[in-house]
Amino acid sequence: MKPQRRDWLPGYLFISPAVLLFLVFVAAPLVAAFGLSLFHWDLLSTPEFAGLDNFRQLVTDGATIRAVINTFVFAISSVITHIGIGMLLALGVHRTMTRGTKYFVRTAFFFPFLVSWAAVALVWKYVLDPTFGLANYYLSATTNWLASPTWALPTLIVVDWWHTIGYTFIILLAGLQTVPAQLHEAARVDGANAWWRFWSVTLPVMSPTIFFATVITFIGAFQIFDPMVIMTQGGPDGATRSIVQYTYEKGFQSFEIGYAAALSLVLFVVIMIVTGLQFRLSRRWVHL
Repeated sequence: MKPQRRDWLPGYLFISPAVLLFLVFVAAPLVAAFGLSLFHWDLLSTPEFAGLDNFRQLVTDGATIRAVINTFVFAISSVITHIGIGMLLALGVHRTMTRGTKYFVRTAFFFPFLVSWAAVALVWKYVLDPTFGLANYYLSATTNWLASPTWALPTLIVVDWWHTIGYTFIILLAGLQTVPAQLHEAARVDGANAWWRFWSVTLPVMSPTIFFATVITFIGAFQIFDPMVIMTQGGPDGATRSIVQYTYEKGFQSFEIGYAAALSLVLFVVIMIVTGLQFRLSRRWVHL
């Protein structure tokens, strides 16, 4: 064996488990989904070749279009609220609290993220109950939050924020702790106020962390499923149905396996395109 090849061998051995897992759990299911999307199949009868009919149906299916719009609205709102509010929380904890208090606050904010979505959704469903829920009691309101076409999706966005903001908060707080104090001190000596130091020192240094949190939040929001199924069942009238939920309905309730496979491929393509755009745009504002 040539010396150069011998040097590469340990590297290939180390990455081989990850490559194997990728092939088994990502590449193979994608190929299988594409194959299924070319057929009409209900799990009982013989699969019937349909070509691109399932993809043509996607374009004309109003429920699919609405699910895509709902998912985009949910994802964009999640990113804005998670990054914006998460940054405010991280700044407040980082600058004003002692070390012991920081540990307690970090644990308190992160704890809801450790609770399963099923438990969170059920608890919030009782909190938002129009008759006996705490939300209407403290707001002195009579709104049926989960049955209102206007408020159902914003309500789920708030529930998602409560459940997952701790993860974003921890990431951003860790990023803040990597900002060298010397840079802030130098900017202060130059006469920069707190806002200018945040804009010209903190944000550039934290830009890789913010970018990572943005990408992770987007991908997670596009795959949202549990709160829609448990709290609203996609209603009212499809106002909260996501792409993943619609895929589940088509695959395991209507047994339109080919159409569900086509939906899953659309979700994969959308996530890839959005993530690719984020990486491309990151060249303009992420400082490595």
